[in-house]
Amino acid sequence: QVQLVESGGGLVQSGGSLRLSCVDSGNSFVSNPMSWWRQAPGKERELVARLTSGGVRTYVADSVKGRFTMSRDVAKKSVYLEMTALRTEDTGVYYCWTQDARTAIEHWGKGTLVTVSG
Repeated sequence: QVQLVESGGGLVQSGGSLRLSCVDSGNSFVSNPMSWWRQAPGKERELVARLTSGGVRTYVADSVKGRFTMSRDVAKKSVYLEMTALRTEDTGVYYCWTQDARTAIEHWGKGTLVTVSG
C-alpha cells in the first residue's frame, strides 16, 4: 500500500530556502515516477517538478527553474524538493504524487504548507 508523507514546509522570508521531503511507504518506489505539485490559495494545483521511475528529471516548471531542484534517495524511498530564492508567489501547499506502475493508481500525499513572507 502506497502512502506518501510530506514534511519540511514552514514559514520563511522571501529569498530564503526550504527543503521538502516525501517518504513513500510502498514497496515499488524504484518503479514509480514521482512529482511535486503545489496549490496556491485560490488557484489550481500545478506541477512543479517530476522524476521518472529511473530518477531522471523530465519536468521543472518555468516559474521555479534555477531555484528548485527535485531529487531522490532510493535507499530512503524518498524524494526531495530543494527550494531556494523563495518568493511570495511560491506560497502554497506542496504535494507529493506518484503512480503505481503495477496498478496505474495515482497516490497523493496530504501536503505540506509553505508560506513565504515578503
